[in-house]
Amino acid sequence: MSESTPPALPVTFRPGRTRAVLLTVGLAMFAAITAVALMLERLGPGERASFVFTAALFLGVLVLLSRPKVVADDEGVTVVNITRTRRLAWAEILRVNLRPGDPWVFLDLSDGTSLPALGIQPGIAKAAAIRDARALRALADSRGTGSETR
Repeated sequence: MSESTPPALPVTFRPGRTRAVLLTVGLAMFAAITAVALMLERLGPGERASFVFTAALFLGVLVLLSRPKVVADDEGVTVVNITRTRRLAWAEILRVNLRPGDPWVFLDLSDGTSLPALGIQPGIAKAAAIRDARALRALADSRGTGSETR
C-alpha cells in the first residue's frame, strides 16, 4: 500500500505495544499485590480484601488506559478514547493531524472543533503511529468532504 492509498475497510487502529505493556503490567501488579495480601500472616480478612480491592482498582485504571482505538468503516469513524466514544461521519472529518510532539492524532472537525483520537499515538511505536495516521488521513481524504465521490 502506498502512502496515498487508503487501506481496505473496516480497519481498526490501536496502540498495540502500549496496550500490551499496560495490560501486562496491570495483571502482574494485580497478581503481586494479591500474593502479598495472601502471604502476610498478620492481616485479617478485611485487610486482605482491601489489598485485593486496591489491586483490582489499579488494574481497572490500566484497562481503561488501554481502551483507546479508532475504527474506520464505510460509513465513518468511531473514536474510542479512555472514557468516551464518538461516532463521526466521513464528511465531519476535515483533516487528520499528527504533528511532531503531538501525543496522539487530532481530528479537525467540520463544526470547528478538534477531537483527540488516542487510538493512534506515537508513544512507544512512533513508526506505526505515523503509518496509521497516514492511512486514516488517506481514508478521510478519499471519503470526506473533499472527495470527488460526494
